[in-house]
Amino acid sequence: MPCTSSALHVFSFLQTRNYCKRLKMRAAMLLSVLLLATSHVAFSIKDGLVENGNFEIGPKASDLKGTEMIGRYALPKWEISGFVEYIKAGQKQGDMLLVVPEGAYAARLGNEASIKQVLNLTVGMYYSITFSAARTCAQEEELNISVSPEWGVLPMQTMYSSNGWDSYAWAFKALLGIVELVIHNPGVEEDPACGPLIDSVAIKALYPPRPTNKNIIKNGGFEEGPYLLPNTTWGVLIPPNIEDKHSPLPGWMVESLKAVKYIDVEHFSVPQGRRAIELVAGKESAIAQVARTIIGKTYTLSFAVGDASNSCEGSMVVEAFAGKDTLKVPYESKGKGGFKRAELKFVAVSNRTRLMFYSTFYTMRSDDFSSLCGPVIDDVKLLSLRRA
Repeated sequence: MPCTSSALHVFSFLQTRNYCKRLKMRAAMLLSVLLLATSHVAFSIKDGLVENGNFEIGPKASDLKGTEMIGRYALPKWEISGFVEYIKAGQKQGDMLLVVPEGAYAARLGNEASIKQVLNLTVGMYYSITFSAARTCAQEEELNISVSPEWGVLPMQTMYSSNGWDSYAWAFKALLGIVELVIHNPGVEEDPACGPLIDSVAIKALYPPRPTNKNIIKNGGFEEGPYLLPNTTWGVLIPPNIEDKHSPLPGWMVESLKAVKYIDVEHFSVPQGRRAIELVAGKESAIAQVARTIIGKTYTLSFAVGDASNSCEGSMVVEAFAGKDTLKVPYESKGKGGFKRAELKFVAVSNRTRLMFYSTFYTMRSDDFSSLCGPVIDDVKLLSLRRA
C-alpha cells in the first residue's frame, strides 16, 4: 500500500497512517541494529598485530617472481602497490645479509611502493601504530605513514640500534570509522631493491590521561603509550612532535630533533611501574609537558633518573626545566640498572608551566659502541606545596 494521505475515506486514511508509522518504526529499529553492529565492528579491533602484521602468511608461489610480489592482493590481508618484495630471514643481497627482526619474513618497499590495510576503528579515539623498519642499501631513507586523512613522515637517517632494526610509533586520531593504514616509501633509488624492510605492524588504542590530586602531571609514570612488540628487545622510538601532531606518548611531547625510546620492564630496568623513557640522543632527545599552575604558588617536580640495564655506562646528566628554573641531575651508570630520585622546587610565574627533560651527553652502549643510549626518566610528579 502506498504511503499517501490522498485516500478517499477516513478509514482508509487511518489505515494508511498506521501502516506508515509501522514502516517508520521498523526502519528505526533496523537503523539501530545497523548502528549497533557497526559499533561492535569498530570496537572489535584489539591491541597487537594487525592482520598478518608480521607477514608470516606469505603469497602463493604463483604470485611471486623471485622475491617480487605480483598483483595487488599477493600479500594476504594487505594491498600492495609498486615494487614490493617478500624477504626471508637470512637472505643475502650481494654481501649484505638481510635480517628479519621477528619471525621468518618481512616486506621490502621499493621506489614509491606501499602496503595498505583497511581498519575498523572508533571515531574520535586515539590510536598508535607500531612497526619495525630497517634500512638496506639506501642511506637517506624515510617512510610516509598515513591513516586517512592523517599522515606523517618518519626519517630513518639515524639508526639507534646496532642490529639495523628499530621499532617506531606514530599516533593519530580516528576521524573515520573505516580507514586505510598505508606505509609508503617515497624514496627513489637507482636500485628499487634498496628500499626499507618492514615488519611487525601493530596497533594500540590510547587513552589520554588526566591530572589528579596526587599528580598534576599527566602520564607521569609513562604507563600509557604505544604497543611494545613482545618478541623484540630494543623498545619503541617515539619521533619528534614535528613529525607527529598526536603523541604516541599521551600527555607528553617529544620536543627535539631526535626520538626518545619507550622501554618496558620485561626487557629493561625500569625505576617504577612497567614503562619508562630512555633519552637516547643527548640534547637532541627531549620530552616536555605543559602543566596548569597558579601564579605565586610553590611546586615540587620530582622524578627518577637511572639506567636501563642495557650496558649504557658512564657519567650521565639529566637536565630538568620548570619554566625558568633548572636542575642538573648527575648519574653514574654501570649499565646494570639502578636509579636515584631528584626534586626541583620552583614558584610558578605563569598559569601554564613548561616542564622539560633532556640528557646533557651522548652515550653509546659499551657492548657494541654503535647503539645510542642514555639515562632513563620515570615517575615524574608535580605537586603544589601547602603554605605552613
